[in-house]
Amino acid sequence: MLFAQDVLTRHPGGAILYDVKCTRHIAPWVSAAGGKPLMCQTGHSLVKARMRETGAPFGGEMSGHLFFKDRWFGFDDGLYAGARLLELASRMQDITQTLNALPQSKSTPELNVALAEGENHALVARMQAEAKWPGASQVITIDGVRVEYPDGFGLCRASNTTPVLVLRFEAENDAALARIQRAIGDAITQIKPEAQLPF
Repeated sequence: MLFAQDVLTRHPGGAILYDVKCTRHIAPWVSAAGGKPLMCQTGHSLVKARMRETGAPFGGEMSGHLFFKDRWFGFDDGLYAGARLLELASRMQDITQTLNALPQSKSTPELNVALAEGENHALVARMQAEAKWPGASQVITIDGVRVEYPDGFGLCRASNTTPVLVLRFEAENDAALARIQRAIGDAITQIKPEAQLPF
């Protein structure tokens, strides 16, 4: 969010890319900073290709890949991202206060459900076609199923590299987080009752 805010001072109205695993606080933050938030698929090569396609000056993944096309070449570089973070920090009166002022939610790390080879893609395709999401405000299917609720989101996607489902959850409080996890978990077990859920 801080990188996007900084980049948009030099690229007003620019697109800012973020993958489906990222916090739901990014879109309103980018919009408030005068940018165009664009959610995209997870995956280094996919984000890099989308950067070229959209001309976005900045993009990032929850995994930590940060792509700068602002004063850099449009690919991710950890050393460069670290230098840019030091640059931002040097302008802050109190970095702790700045970080603590960012929007906060309850969230999980990336969680995995192991399946047989190829089974993850088939299961996600069935979820996209069959699952019902009462109370959802939006269902995003650009990479798996990301179900948005007024108080959080749940994600289930097929890993690009291993035969697992990748899950991630975020909500305003513990009760909402548990409710959203149950909704995603129920959708998975309706298709594969023996799936071993990590929550």
